[in-house]
Amino acid sequence: MTASLESQRHGQTLVLSISNPEHQNALEPGIYAAGIEVLNAVENNPELRSVIITGKGPYFCSGARLQRLLENRQQPPELQAQSIDGLHHWIETIRVFPKPVLAAVEGPCAGAGFSLALACDLVVAAQDSVFIMSYSQVGLSPDGGASWSLLRALPRQTALELLLSGERVGADRLQQLGLVNRVSAPGQALADALHWCEKLNARAPNALASIKELVNEASTATLPEQLGRERDHFVRCLHHANAGEGITAFLDKRTPHYR
Repeated sequence: MTASLESQRHGQTLVLSISNPEHQNALEPGIYAAGIEVLNAVENNPELRSVIITGKGPYFCSGARLQRLLENRQQPPELQAQSIDGLHHWIETIRVFPKPVLAAVEGPCAGAGFSLALACDLVVAAQDSVFIMSYSQVGLSPDGGASWSLLRALPRQTALELLLSGERVGADRLQQLGLVNRVSAPGQALADALHWCEKLNARAPNALASIKELVNEASTATLPEQLGRERDHFVRCLHHANAGEGITAFLDKRTPHYR
């Protein structure tokens, strides 16, 4: 069965499901390309306001397929570099995508699958899901932005613990560390993520895009630079029709209807 990225619309939310059941939803270059293509296609679609990335069946994603990596060892190094560039382009596309992207994690979430979850804006994980930075177990270093994401979320020692040891970590501990936002009952991660998306979809899309852009820029900005960016975004949002709707609805004690 060919690995694929399946898409299904649920109201204003698009669910992208990694489908590679023979290999616990391992990632393949075609999945990266499909992920980039679909996000670019829906970026300016006002009818879709959020995206969920999940795995089909009882797995989120087992990362790279090791047999494919062994085969690539017999090829020029440029081949593997191109494959990783494809993954990294998808990771970057998720980070700069102007709408909320949630990961809904069931079962194993390993290697590049863990990196993929970290690239999402919010993570909902089943209580029995298992996260593994498995690179060191097979003599590899991380990809998919794992080192970047972990070092921005955790103390250096904790990030290195996850990366160096490659040990299994549960959703509860990752929630304590701040890497998982919400822990769901087994089998309910996608349903809970969809419910959360319904609430996010009711917010002003332009304001959410500004928030995501500001957060992405904050880590490399000085305080004066970030203050200037916040000023510019605030003024832009204030003069958007959605601010008029939101403020008026609040004063009128009614539910706002954003476009």
